[in-house]
Amino acid sequence: MRTSTGRLDTGTATALEAHARSGGSVLLVAEAGDDVAAALAGASIALSLPHTEWFVTLAARAEAVRLDGEVPITTPLVTFDPFDPDVEIAATTSVRFRHEPTIIVRRVGPGRVVTVGMTALGTVDVHPTLGPYVRRLLRTDFPNADSGAPVADLGVAVVGYGPFGGMGYLHGLAATETDGLSLVAAADNSPDRLDAATVDFPDLRAHDSATSLAADDAVDIAIVATPPVFHAELALELLRAGKHVVVEKPMCLTTADADELIRTAQSVGRVVSVHQSRRWDTDWLAIRRLVDRGDLGSVFNIETFVGGFEHPCRAWHSEDSISGGAVYDWGSHHIDWIIQHYGTAPKKVLCSAHTRVWHDTTNVDQLSVWMQWADGREATFRQSDVCAIRRPKFHIEGTSGTLEGHYEPVRADAVLAGRGFRAHESHHAERPVDLTLVRYDGDHGLIESQVRPAPHPGWGFHRNLADHLLLGEPLAVRPEQSRDVVSVLEAAHRSGANGGELVELS
Repeated sequence: MRTSTGRLDTGTATALEAHARSGGSVLLVAEAGDDVAAALAGASIALSLPHTEWFVTLAARAEAVRLDGEVPITTPLVTFDPFDPDVEIAATTSVRFRHEPTIIVRRVGPGRVVTVGMTALGTVDVHPTLGPYVRRLLRTDFPNADSGAPVADLGVAVVGYGPFGGMGYLHGLAATETDGLSLVAAADNSPDRLDAATVDFPDLRAHDSATSLAADDAVDIAIVATPPVFHAELALELLRAGKHVVVEKPMCLTTADADELIRTAQSVGRVVSVHQSRRWDTDWLAIRRLVDRGDLGSVFNIETFVGGFEHPCRAWHSEDSISGGAVYDWGSHHIDWIIQHYGTAPKKVLCSAHTRVWHDTTNVDQLSVWMQWADGREATFRQSDVCAIRRPKFHIEGTSGTLEGHYEPVRADAVLAGRGFRAHESHHAERPVDLTLVRYDGDHGLIESQVRPAPHPGWGFHRNLADHLLLGEPLAVRPEQSRDVVSVLEAAHRSGANGGELVELS
């Protein structure tokens, strides 16, 4: 694929045309008065419109499958008047109650020229709907791009269904509400939990073991939602049985197991991914947008926190031999956030750990994981069951500003007949936080602004998984990324157990 912005000269246009005729694709950003680009696009510019919010409606094409049909975008805009008979209208925008073409596709032999009327190309690229849509339009190998034939659903199963309201129920909801996926089975070694699964989802088949489920031909994707100590062995068994595998976080407990999972998936031609669900948290999506558009400048320090002062849970989450240790719980999410932003695992890891209050569990009471990258950038993740005043959830420093977000409790008060006042408080980490951005301006000093969480993306992980397996789109959570998270978790656990020794990662 080649991209062209700005005015075209004849030589460049000829080369781009040849690239398309040889089976390639060209992305063209329209500019008023550029006759050379107009010839390549097969359309002239009808209207040049100002920078504001526009609503873009996708055409009824195969490339629009599982995407919102009409979406807003804030950008300068142009509309097109096609004159080439090989031009297809891929999207329109409403201008004074008329739908005008604003994304077009010109077929050029086996290739294509895709021209977008949103002149702020970077805005299109990161848009959750228009970005994937344009990338699909540029693919000459997009499935059913000509026929628009439906694609069969993939059968999903959960291994380790768990109690009501747990991860089995979450994945069941996601599979039933995501186009391209269908919940077909569940496995659990507890008859009561299997009964609960069939009550929640009456049509699924119940299995009493992962081995039984692995032999079920209706299962294309197996989601491992057991305690972490069992993740690696179950995922390997299911991969070798020919299933695509999703593992709940953490991927596993050791880097060696992560490497074996990746090797096995490659050798059997199956996908392995990790349910890093917090990548789709709406406050994190807002942070990514601010960082990506440069509001913070170059980020060099990230600090995150989760916890409070209360007795830790008494289930397996607090048992080191089953969970892997305290850092493997929320650390799987927070360290994934940090690595996702910085792009690679850190070079140095140090963990300070305390056991000072709660002595009935094997997890530590509090831990602080410090990470440093080769260029000096750093990050800290803190988790505590003995912090009575919560630290900020996010504190992010860049060369142009600082971003911070504080937890707010989620509490529902009610007066019930015959029972009086009742209050229910949800886990503090479930509510997305509002963000405060402070930037330095040389004339005015510090300028403060408030940023709300992003719109909810729905079942973002599951939708991407379906799009990857059915449409060949990039996998959002690549196993190599989760392997990097495991390498930090493993190093942090070792460092904390050894009095805070510095661990250098290769």
